[in-house]
Amino acid sequence: MREDFLKLVENIKNIKDTESAKKLLLSKKDTPLIKKAIEFAVKAHAGQKRKSGEDYVIHPILVAAITAYFLNEEVPIVAAILHDVVEDTPYTIYYIKDEFGSEVAELVEGLTKIVEIRGNSLVPSTSNEKLAKSALTFRKMILTSVNDIRVLIIKLCDRLHNMLTLSALPPHKQKRIAEETLVVYAPIAHRLGIATLKNLLEDLSFKYLLPEEYKKIDEYIKANKEIFYEKLNNFISKIEELMLKNGFLKSEFEIKSRIKHYYSIFLKMQRKGISIEEVLDLLAVRIIVKEPLECYETLGIIHLNFRPLISRFKDYIAIPKENGYQTLHTTVYDGNSIIETQIRTQEMDKKAEFGIAAHWKYKLNTDLPNVKWLENLKFNENVEDFYELAKNDLFSEDIVVYSPKFETFTLPRGATALDFAYAVHTDIGNRAKEAYVNKEKVSLLTELKTGDIVNIITGDKVIPRCSWINSLKTSKAKYEQKRLCNQKEKEINRKLAIAILKGIFDLDAIKIRALIKANNLCENIGKIVDDENFLKEVVKRIYKTLKKRNVLYFKNIKLKEYIFGNIRILSNKHINDISFNYCCHPKYGDKILGLLHKKEVEIHHRFCNNAENKIDKAVFVEWVKKGQNRYILVVSMPNKKGELAKFINLLNKFNVFIHSINLGEESNHCRVEIEFDKKIFDTIKEKIGKIYPIIEFVSKNDAYNK
Repeated sequence: MREDFLKLVENIKNIKDTESAKKLLLSKKDTPLIKKAIEFAVKAHAGQKRKSGEDYVIHPILVAAITAYFLNEEVPIVAAILHDVVEDTPYTIYYIKDEFGSEVAELVEGLTKIVEIRGNSLVPSTSNEKLAKSALTFRKMILTSVNDIRVLIIKLCDRLHNMLTLSALPPHKQKRIAEETLVVYAPIAHRLGIATLKNLLEDLSFKYLLPEEYKKIDEYIKANKEIFYEKLNNFISKIEELMLKNGFLKSEFEIKSRIKHYYSIFLKMQRKGISIEEVLDLLAVRIIVKEPLECYETLGIIHLNFRPLISRFKDYIAIPKENGYQTLHTTVYDGNSIIETQIRTQEMDKKAEFGIAAHWKYKLNTDLPNVKWLENLKFNENVEDFYELAKNDLFSEDIVVYSPKFETFTLPRGATALDFAYAVHTDIGNRAKEAYVNKEKVSLLTELKTGDIVNIITGDKVIPRCSWINSLKTSKAKYEQKRLCNQKEKEINRKLAIAILKGIFDLDAIKIRALIKANNLCENIGKIVDDENFLKEVVKRIYKTLKKRNVLYFKNIKLKEYIFGNIRILSNKHINDISFNYCCHPKYGDKILGLLHKKEVEIHHRFCNNAENKIDKAVFVEWVKKGQNRYILVVSMPNKKGELAKFINLLNKFNVFIHSINLGEESNHCRVEIEFDKKIFDTIKEKIGKIYPIIEFVSKNDAYNK
């Protein structure tokens, strides 16, 4: 099916005249009403030209040809042919209704409204403004089209043809349309489950938005294409032999192969911080069988004969994605190759390629499972926030979890129980107090897995969790917590500033506040907790005020620097040591505070509730910016004698200090904790990556792992 679609697209690219366009469309669907619509469109668009110089009518006819692939029915095909008539010609929607029927007219009207909203809402291509308003277009388009999903499908086909002919436009317009496609249209195709459209829209957008990155991937794939297909063909031959040996008939299954599409490769490279040579799952095969039970039989054959990466196994048959997608996913080793394997039935394959277009119902009131997400995205009036949701959440891989009432919620992979709380309702997230996953009490930061049943217990008060923001996954949860924490941070910084001055001058809080007011520092006093120079200036001003009032009973206001591991302290007191209280676990780079207890400083996360209740006297603290850093490196190592020694020698060449080495018992993964000058990180990564596939290479700069 996918191959047929790509052939259709290639055919459409080469069509430059009206007669060829008509011939292609009628080869897909030929009825009297479609012929009538074609002739009417030719008449209505007579004299109109595209930027390429071609007759304009070629565009709607070819959009209809694409639509016919997904919706091979007369009404949506006719609507696709006529989709620009009301906007670009004198003919009205009433004329369309009289000539072609009310159902066609409703679809054309929905498509016309989308164009009108886009024109009013989208930042023009001549503007330097960001394209954040595309999010508003996205939302309004959904609200306009929500009564009939066929409007969205036709619009996606329209956008695909626009992307196929984008080269005729100037570069600045190419980039604006490509970005809008990537942010607005590709996610819609994804959520409607139409993988063929999603993948092609993403790759076409990627080509125009990041041409250099696209070129690098394209050149690499083309240079290695023969090797890749040789590996795939060898793998397929082995699977065929095994399936025949285990009772399958040749006619009962089909195996297809593919190389990961370009934008998907690029996202993997960005997400993991790796080069294309380090992307392990470039290759994939799809095994299509007749019955669901045969999917699991095939999985057993695969796992018994090829070593699987268990962490990459997903059962979307037992627990489908929210857009209706069903397939078994597993990734296995075939010698030195790593190949993603998908197993599905013919019906599942059709659903995966066509998504909601494979369904015979299109109205929202027919309880389609695929469209619940439309309602879930209408939560926020803020355009920028909606843009973030569209960009971040809709491009991520999904998990599916349930409420205690078995309502389905789709979240990005890595989402926590608190992310789930915000997905249910903003107020639930703000007041979340406890979480239960599968009836067991867990932390609100517990990472959820597909199939989990999650129950959130709320309290009476809104709870800012400022130290948790980086641990949250969804844009909605992050935004809401940031909003709660902005005011909280101002309050804490002011309280901490007074405590730092108390520590320096040994005066009570009432006198410190009076001195702050006397020096007109009330508005900016919170800055001293992060700005060393401002702190020193404030100390001098308060010192002068005390001196004028003849209440100066000490002379030492000079702030001395103390370094303890990763922590730098400024204080006029003698400091012997620091300690970490394990109530908040600050990591390197987190905002921190230091509570002064005689000659010792206790370090906490700036937003630690426990620390906030104990603030009395404090000191200025910050992280030391060190050149040395610890890293966790995981590589895939051949199971050969002497390979570990070879790997260690390679690390020694870079003067790397090795803290620990761990070899996986069930895999060929080697995990090392190493320390080196961070300036040579890229060099080390490049050199190692040429010899060993890098699974993970991340910094471990944590105060608790010194």
